[in-house]
Amino acid sequence: MFRKMFVIFGASDILWMVFAVSQASQIDIFPSEPEIFAQIGHSVSLTCSTASCESPSFSWRTQMDSPLNGKVRNEGTTSMLIMDPVSFGNEHQYLCTVICGAIKLEKAIQVKIYSFSKDPEIHFSSPPEVGKQVTVTCSVPDVYPFERLEIELFKGNRSMKIQDFLEPSEEKAQETKSLEVTFSPTDEDIGKALVCQATLHIYDDDSPPKVRKTTKQLEVYISPKDTAISVDPSTRLQEGDSVTMTCTSAGLPAPRILWSKKLDNGNLQLLSENATLTLISMRAEDSGIYVCEGDNPVGKDRKEVELIVQEKNFTVEILPGPQIAAQIGDSVVLTCDVRDCDSPSFSWRTQIDSPLKGEVRSEGSKSTLTLSPVSPENEHFYLCTVMCGQKKLEKRIQVKPYSFSSDPEIEMSGPLVSGNPVTVSCKVPNVYPFDRLEIELLKGESIMMNKIFSKDVSKKALETKSLEKTFIPTTEDTGNVLVCLARLSIDEMEFEPKQRQSTQTLYVNVAPRDTTILVSPSSILEEGSSVNMTCASDGLPAPKILWHRQLSNGDLQLISENATLTFTSTKMEDSGIYVCEGINQAGRSRKEVELIIQVAPKDIQLTAFPSESVKEGDTVIISCTCGNVPPTLIILKKKAETGYTVLQSTDGAYTIHRAQLEDAGVYQCESKNEVGSQLRSLTLDVKGRESYKDYFSPGLLVLYCASSLIIPAIGMIIYFARRANMTGSYSLVEA
Repeated sequence: MFRKMFVIFGASDILWMVFAVSQASQIDIFPSEPEIFAQIGHSVSLTCSTASCESPSFSWRTQMDSPLNGKVRNEGTTSMLIMDPVSFGNEHQYLCTVICGAIKLEKAIQVKIYSFSKDPEIHFSSPPEVGKQVTVTCSVPDVYPFERLEIELFKGNRSMKIQDFLEPSEEKAQETKSLEVTFSPTDEDIGKALVCQATLHIYDDDSPPKVRKTTKQLEVYISPKDTAISVDPSTRLQEGDSVTMTCTSAGLPAPRILWSKKLDNGNLQLLSENATLTLISMRAEDSGIYVCEGDNPVGKDRKEVELIVQEKNFTVEILPGPQIAAQIGDSVVLTCDVRDCDSPSFSWRTQIDSPLKGEVRSEGSKSTLTLSPVSPENEHFYLCTVMCGQKKLEKRIQVKPYSFSSDPEIEMSGPLVSGNPVTVSCKVPNVYPFDRLEIELLKGESIMMNKIFSKDVSKKALETKSLEKTFIPTTEDTGNVLVCLARLSIDEMEFEPKQRQSTQTLYVNVAPRDTTILVSPSSILEEGSSVNMTCASDGLPAPKILWHRQLSNGDLQLISENATLTFTSTKMEDSGIYVCEGINQAGRSRKEVELIIQVAPKDIQLTAFPSESVKEGDTVIISCTCGNVPPTLIILKKKAETGYTVLQSTDGAYTIHRAQLEDAGVYQCESKNEVGSQLRSLTLDVKGRESYKDYFSPGLLVLYCASSLIIPAIGMIIYFARRANMTGSYSLVEA
């Protein structure tokens, strides 16, 4: 049995067309709708398919044989007609023809188009204002077919108007259709919603239509009114005053507040967009009419106020006051301050027109004169002159330089030693003016001396002034306090300090004396022993103890600053003279002790000069030395058959003149002291002389001398003979 199936699909709106062909040629269609609706600008696909035919042949056409306005794509048993995008050219009845062998089948589908892609739009002819008519327009853009369109406008829940568009269109096109309603808003309309609803009836059956709506809140406006201005403190002001003006205006929406000033030509100069306008440091030219304007989308309302600013007398103040005491070396700033003048001009001068010797800087309402550093040449009356317009004011200040920056200094001509005169000096450094200076010296409660200095008009400089007093200190003065008091008076000027003082406590010294040294156990010791040397000295203050060692050149080498000098294990090189010195501010005292370290003889050297092996007749010196301190006893001996023979030596040296063979032998040196002894020995070898032949005889000597004379004589004879032959004459005498 032969069976075949034919199907058409729509991609956006899908239509299935099923053909069933049998021997009885029966056709089944699914679904049963014969038409589809396509949105202009969208994409639609129609699919035609068969079953039970391996190689079908497809073709597409319109009922009226118009252009397809789409693309066909065949794949196996399926064929697709794609319309992308859908346009007015796609509103047709499309037929799909399928040929399978000798069998031909055909199926049709109706494509209807429409346009309803945008929501309605609500527009007002003007901002809605209470009591004024306004036209509301509700428009639906790009609609097709508009003869099936219905527009309805609602205010709140009440329908204001409904409109249909039944007249047919002469041509296929998208159009914008609108509805208009004119009404007068009331206060009750504030906040209500306007709804524009558009309905497109594209279906012929009972299928629901397509609906779009737009909602807009109804904003009802009230034009600005009842505009008012409040001024604080007043509309009549003085130069330099401040004023605050506040503007209010009623309306809906709340009006925007604008502040302006009316110019001479009548134009307005915008000043602020705030409800409050504050003007500070008013000037006379700020007088005028100020305008407040309330503004919103439906209207404006104005209010004016006039401000009058009166001129004010300016004042000048000079700081820090009418007079100032200035420390020399410091910086002083004189300030000229002007009030109630917007653009002052400044100038500075001295009363006697001397150079200012300072830096002037003017800015705004202030001018400063900086004196840095202050010197005696700044002692003047300084005047600040201010011009404000045509007015002139002048203020002055007196600058009195002074120098009193350091406390007095107490100096002594030397240390305080009981019974020795000493001069005390009380100095006040870098003082000015010194003719106002008074110095007083006190010892304890008693005044030792007072001095006032006279004026010297020729000098304007810093000077050091002093007071001197000589006295003889005693031990009773110890603990008393010397006070140097300096006072500087500059009229009634206020400065600190006007008085300075220095103190020094007296300590009367007593020179060191009765210096003693205690040596334990003794100053003479054996090497390796311990010894403590303790020094003591009387004086005031207690003397400082110093230990020195006396060098070979007589200089002293400091070895300790302790009262006790200790050697734990003495050596021979520790022997020497040690000096203890007691020292304080009043003087010094010395004591010395000799430390002797005894050592058993060592380091003995026994030598023979020039050698231990000599020839008979040579002179030989046998010497013995020992490095001990103190020196040891040295004994030189020569070994004999019966024992040792003591030799007569000088300072450990024994000399053998014309050594003989019997002088050969063993020599011994013995070094000894109270601690011990040490021996050294050497062997002297004396060799006998050899016999020599006389190879140089007296006759041979004469022969040598004669030959030395004959050879020069022969040379001279030959010389003269040749000379005579050359001249042609010969003289035996000359020859």
